[in-house]
Amino acid sequence: MFFVISLANASEKKLVYIVSDIRIPFWEIMSKGVKNKAKKFSYDVEVYSSSNSAKIELQNTIKAIKKNVDGIIVSPTNSSACVTILKLAKEAKIPVIILDIGTDSGEYISYISSDNKKGAYNIGKVLVKKMQELGYENGSVAIVAIPQKRLNGQQRTRGFLKALNEAGIKGADLKQQITWTQEETYSYTKEFILKYPNLRAVWLQGSDRYQGALDAINELDKQKEVLLITFDAEPEFIKLIQDETLVGSAMQQPFLMGQEAVNQFYNYFNNKKVKKNIQMPILAISKDNIEDNLLIIKRNVLGIKELK
Repeated sequence: MFFVISLANASEKKLVYIVSDIRIPFWEIMSKGVKNKAKKFSYDVEVYSSSNSAKIELQNTIKAIKKNVDGIIVSPTNSSACVTILKLAKEAKIPVIILDIGTDSGEYISYISSDNKKGAYNIGKVLVKKMQELGYENGSVAIVAIPQKRLNGQQRTRGFLKALNEAGIKGADLKQQITWTQEETYSYTKEFILKYPNLRAVWLQGSDRYQGALDAINELDKQKEVLLITFDAEPEFIKLIQDETLVGSAMQQPFLMGQEAVNQFYNYFNNKKVKKNIQMPILAISKDNIEDNLLIIKRNVLGIKELK
């Protein structure tokens, strides 16, 4: 006779983080937070990147289920795709925590997100203030958006436009990212500038392809006419905001969010209270407040553990 000890009862748990695209720095930093906290609890964690493909994402889900993991953390490619992930995990009796993107329906133990609407509203207010200082109130603003099928994309658009509407500033246009390339952002930004003579700002709903927008602005010699503002952050943004190449950025805290997902699994495994919905604050950073927030930006936003 022999006994089999299941992983569910073992001290070391096995987790999988299924992420939409690890090549995007935001998600890579999120995974650092997941792994950092997992190490603290002696949990084994693997990261499966879906390369922004719903097909690969489904394959990753099946792979995790076949490994009989104790829990799945998922940042889905979009909110509708997450429904299938939750359905398959439920059938396999594997608990799921959702990070950031959200789902249209389905069962999960916790949903950890950023307050995208408020964060976008606050960074919109930063842009409004700058446009008013420069006398650009009669100008318009264009948006390079993340897919609007995503709940977070919808929330960002609503919050940002609310700030513009309150100030009487018009939105010029919105184009959604499809290829997620620097060339795409460059092309969209250039098209906006050429199509709308009164354009005074471009808002990127992401951060990693910012150079494409800067290249278009510089190529058309519009540095003094078209402002650039973003969502999320890259390490270079500290200097770019300090020298006002960027007006500012709404910075999520992906490292902290990744840690919190594992915290909630720890609570779940130890029969402690699990918070169903957690919204992390987003930092509206501009030249006016970046110095005061450098430490939190370096750790929680950029995932730099060692601070000097």
